[in-house]
Amino acid sequence: MKFTVAIPLGDITPGEFQTPDAVRTMSVALETAGIDACYVTDHPAPDAKWLHANGHDALDPFSAFAFVAAATTRLRMHTNIVVMAYRNPFLTAKSAATVQLLSGGRLILGVGAGYQKAEFEALGVDFHKRGKLFDEALKVIRQAWAGGPVEYQGTNFHAAGNEPRPAPNPSPPIWIGGGSDKAVERAARWGDGWSPFYAAPTMSQLNRDTGIHTVDQLGEKIAMLQGLRQQIGKTGRFDVAIGPKARLNYGHPGGADRFLEELRGLADVGVTWAMVEPPHPSRQAYIENVQWFGEEVVARLR
Repeated sequence: MKFTVAIPLGDITPGEFQTPDAVRTMSVALETAGIDACYVTDHPAPDAKWLHANGHDALDPFSAFAFVAAATTRLRMHTNIVVMAYRNPFLTAKSAATVQLLSGGRLILGVGAGYQKAEFEALGVDFHKRGKLFDEALKVIRQAWAGGPVEYQGTNFHAAGNEPRPAPNPSPPIWIGGGSDKAVERAARWGDGWSPFYAAPTMSQLNRDTGIHTVDQLGEKIAMLQGLRQQIGKTGRFDVAIGPKARLNYGHPGGADRFLEELRGLADVGVTWAMVEPPHPSRQAYIENVQWFGEEVVARLR
């Protein structure tokens, strides 16, 4: 089991998280704790009502990860998630390939279809075509990374012998986000991993409907996914990333016991990466929680 842990670069508390020193100290704390990867999300233009109700801010993930990569040597960087339909796929390919190249191959490109209609409208993208645009982008980004000219007639673009560079080798693994059957199908066909999420009351109705509700349901979907991969001849490593529902009692003896127990249950159904979001009332509190997690979870598990 590996761990990808949220790094709160989207938190706008003045002076706490969005400074060069904050990025360095938090990134180094994660790496020192033995954590495998950190993750950030993607919201270029979120709906203001959503943002101020129960939403979350975000820095540009690729720019932010350039700073994380420069501060570390081993820590991987995981976009959770980049919405592919927001961008021309060649622009996503360029940004991801640049981080992959200059980080020494440490990017995990988590991607999704998106769910916030107001954000699509602000970015000039048809919300109702997001599935088609997502599938198209998943196909084109692989071609862009392969090296050489690309020929592709897209919905909103036409590549007629264009040659994107760099061509990263190895290319970043692509993890498909979402819990729906369609997300499972996409992950099987196009992905190197699947990153579902638990349904929660604060989510949009769409996300509540497609989120994971139980470990048994998760196991059924993983089995379905592996069956689809076999049908289309997909082989090789495939990752599944989701965290336990159990809360960690940071800073307390035995505060990780239930979490570790649930983690073993997730491993039994095929989960390979656990996603974790430590509390961060301040930068120092975040660093202390990361250190505690390294001692009480990572060290104990390994």
